[in-house]
Amino acid sequence: MAVYITVNLDIVDRAIYDEYVAAVIPLLEKHNAEIAAADYMAKTLEGTPRDVCVILRFPSEAAAMDWYTDPDYEPLKKMRFSATDNATLMLGKAFEPFPA
Repeated sequence: MAVYITVNLDIVDRAIYDEYVAAVIPLLEKHNAEIAAADYMAKTLEGTPRDVCVILRFPSEAAAMDWYTDPDYEPLKKMRFSATDNATLMLGKAFEPFPA
């Protein structure tokens, strides 16, 4: 079952964040992830507005967690941490109207 990781964050260092994006895309591809949405101008309907909204689609929860815990992602996480603030990452399963 597909899962989605939703990312909302504020950018505090755009140059480092741009380096992070360039470096993370190949790692996402390695884990069969798809960037379903990425918006620097997302419209906040409720809650606190953030600079960036990204939705990643993975083929399974295992694939998502393999990406998140991949040792190659550790230095990229540090890069993201230094370039952003107020980050929220959430993993949610694809909707199934009648779960088994």
